[in-house]
Amino acid sequence: MTNPKPYDIPMRMVLEAYRRVKAKRGAAGIDGESLAMFEADLTGNLYKLWNRLSSGSYFPPPVRQVEIPKKNGGVRLLGVPTVADRIAQQVAVRRIGGDLFGVFHPDSHGYQLNKSAADAVANTRKRCWEYDWVVEFDIHRAFDELDWDLLRKAIAKHIKDPWCLLYIERWLTAPAVSPDGQSVQRTKGVPQGSVVGP
Repeated sequence: MTNPKPYDIPMRMVLEAYRRVKAKRGAAGIDGESLAMFEADLTGNLYKLWNRLSSGSYFPPPVRQVEIPKKNGGVRLLGVPTVADRIAQQVAVRRIGGDLFGVFHPDSHGYQLNKSAADAVANTRKRCWEYDWVVEFDIHRAFDELDWDLLRKAIAKHIKDPWCLLYIERWLTAPAVSPDGQSVQRTKGVPQGSVVGP
């Protein structure tokens, strides 16, 4: 029997993605649906999400922006996706994580599967015994200013699954809703706080 869906996304992968999202909890997105509300019809919601992802008909809803105060003053905008969208993003992350594993330096720990802050601290401690210097730096607004054309080229070089490319593009260009309720069309950057973003 042939698969009638254009994209081979196993339902099991959607279930595993849900379990990861559940473990991290998180706030409701633009639709106001909490994890508990999503779980009220868990089977139906996961099936609907799987069906849309595997058919190519999934479109992410706008990301709800939330202002987080910075220690030094000012605010940082975090993007809060809906529960269903976090699960969809986790499906893609789990698929592409293996493809990208070999691209990063072994000492790179940020935003990678199966690497934690504790691993980074342990690695840093080990390096302190080997070297007597440390370099610390931060790229100001790196994620807010990320050029989409450069990102697309990098993604296309390392990711070959058509469905991953399709949904990454849709997540990238999805609008946001500002804290005051205004729709924001983005032309660069990636929303901080989502599964596929930092």
